[in-house]
Amino acid sequence: MPPLPTAVLGERLMTLAAELNQYTDEPGRLTRLYLSPAHRAAADAVRRMMEAAGMTAHIDAAGTVVGRYEGIEPNAPALLIGSHIDTVVDAGSYDGMLGVLSGIIAVEELARRGERLPFAIEVLAFGDEENVRFPTNLSTSQAIAGTYDPAWLDGRDYDGVSLREALVAFGGDPEAVTQLGRDPASVKGYIEFHIEQGPVLERENLPVGIVSAINGITRARGVVTGEAGHAGTVPMALRRDAFAALCEMNLAVERIGARAPSTVATIGMAKVSPNASNVIPGRVDFTLDVRAPDDPVRHAIVEEMVGEMHCIAARRNVTLDLDLYFDAPATAMDASLMRALETAITGQGIPARHLPSGAGHDAMAMARLCPSAMVFVRCKGGISHNPAESITVEDADVAVRVLVDTIKALAARNG
Repeated sequence: MPPLPTAVLGERLMTLAAELNQYTDEPGRLTRLYLSPAHRAAADAVRRMMEAAGMTAHIDAAGTVVGRYEGIEPNAPALLIGSHIDTVVDAGSYDGMLGVLSGIIAVEELARRGERLPFAIEVLAFGDEENVRFPTNLSTSQAIAGTYDPAWLDGRDYDGVSLREALVAFGGDPEAVTQLGRDPASVKGYIEFHIEQGPVLERENLPVGIVSAINGITRARGVVTGEAGHAGTVPMALRRDAFAALCEMNLAVERIGARAPSTVATIGMAKVSPNASNVIPGRVDFTLDVRAPDDPVRHAIVEEMVGEMHCIAARRNVTLDLDLYFDAPATAMDASLMRALETAITGQGIPARHLPSGAGHDAMAMARLCPSAMVFVRCKGGISHNPAESITVEDADVAVRVLVDTIKALAARNG
């Protein structure tokens, strides 16, 4: 087949991304939480895209969309390509979706050429990477990796809906989720393309870069409980203000987290109750997120933060309940897959830049199953988790071409 014109693959990706943008839980902005009606609609749309690209496709018991492009021999081990289609609240268009759509378009291009490979290709559209709705950790990719925690099914969102209930309403099967784990012998590896979510590639004028490792992450959900009271009648010295206590805790988290240059710490959500202008806050639900490339350093920092937060609670006469529900170790990427990516990138005339990921990704879970690798794609200003998230058609095109060339290199190596 003749080569495609420049940027046509990037244009195709942008078209599909725009199509997915219409599936949102909040009209006027992109919010698509795990197992929501918008997630179900987007999953169905992705399944149709996969089938149109030449794959057989289904939605598994946990809500992951799975598309398979068979190899030369039926039932051959598969190279997995994927990312996620859930979003944060008021999200951008490419976080997660880029990796899913680049996989679909790469298969579409192979099918256009009439090429089958020594292995199958499976494109995976995970649904719970952002972990916004439930107290989970990459649950849909962990299901594929065989490391799903059944306790997650009983976790509840802030409306009191359990994951189990939401999964049934979505059309999934809670009883089958723990049976989704793949046999490592059935998998060749996992590759994920993702926007960088940082400024490095833009600063160095590079369209893509290879992820060397993913930072370890600790996540917690907490509750500070004080006593609600009249904002005009309770003296300052007698108050048990839950929100004021959390504000002081946040400053401690910021100070401790800033000590190591490679460590970041964030209290990212705070739900104040009763949330009235003339009432002293009696309760605040919040989240804590700590990340670092060095696990012992991260664990020491978290221990210090928790200790200081409890001291603040005691001094202010409030209570602190903290659930450290998630601890993901730092994850190195596979050297062999990185070499294949290097060859594909330099083949496009681009230097093969390596850089770490400060954000967590489904590749962290998949690395427990099989060799895994990631590629970052330049995004404007390093902005992500924001409607201003932006990539160029040209960079999207480079990403898809690098993926196709990597698949071909792996096929040649396999042969």
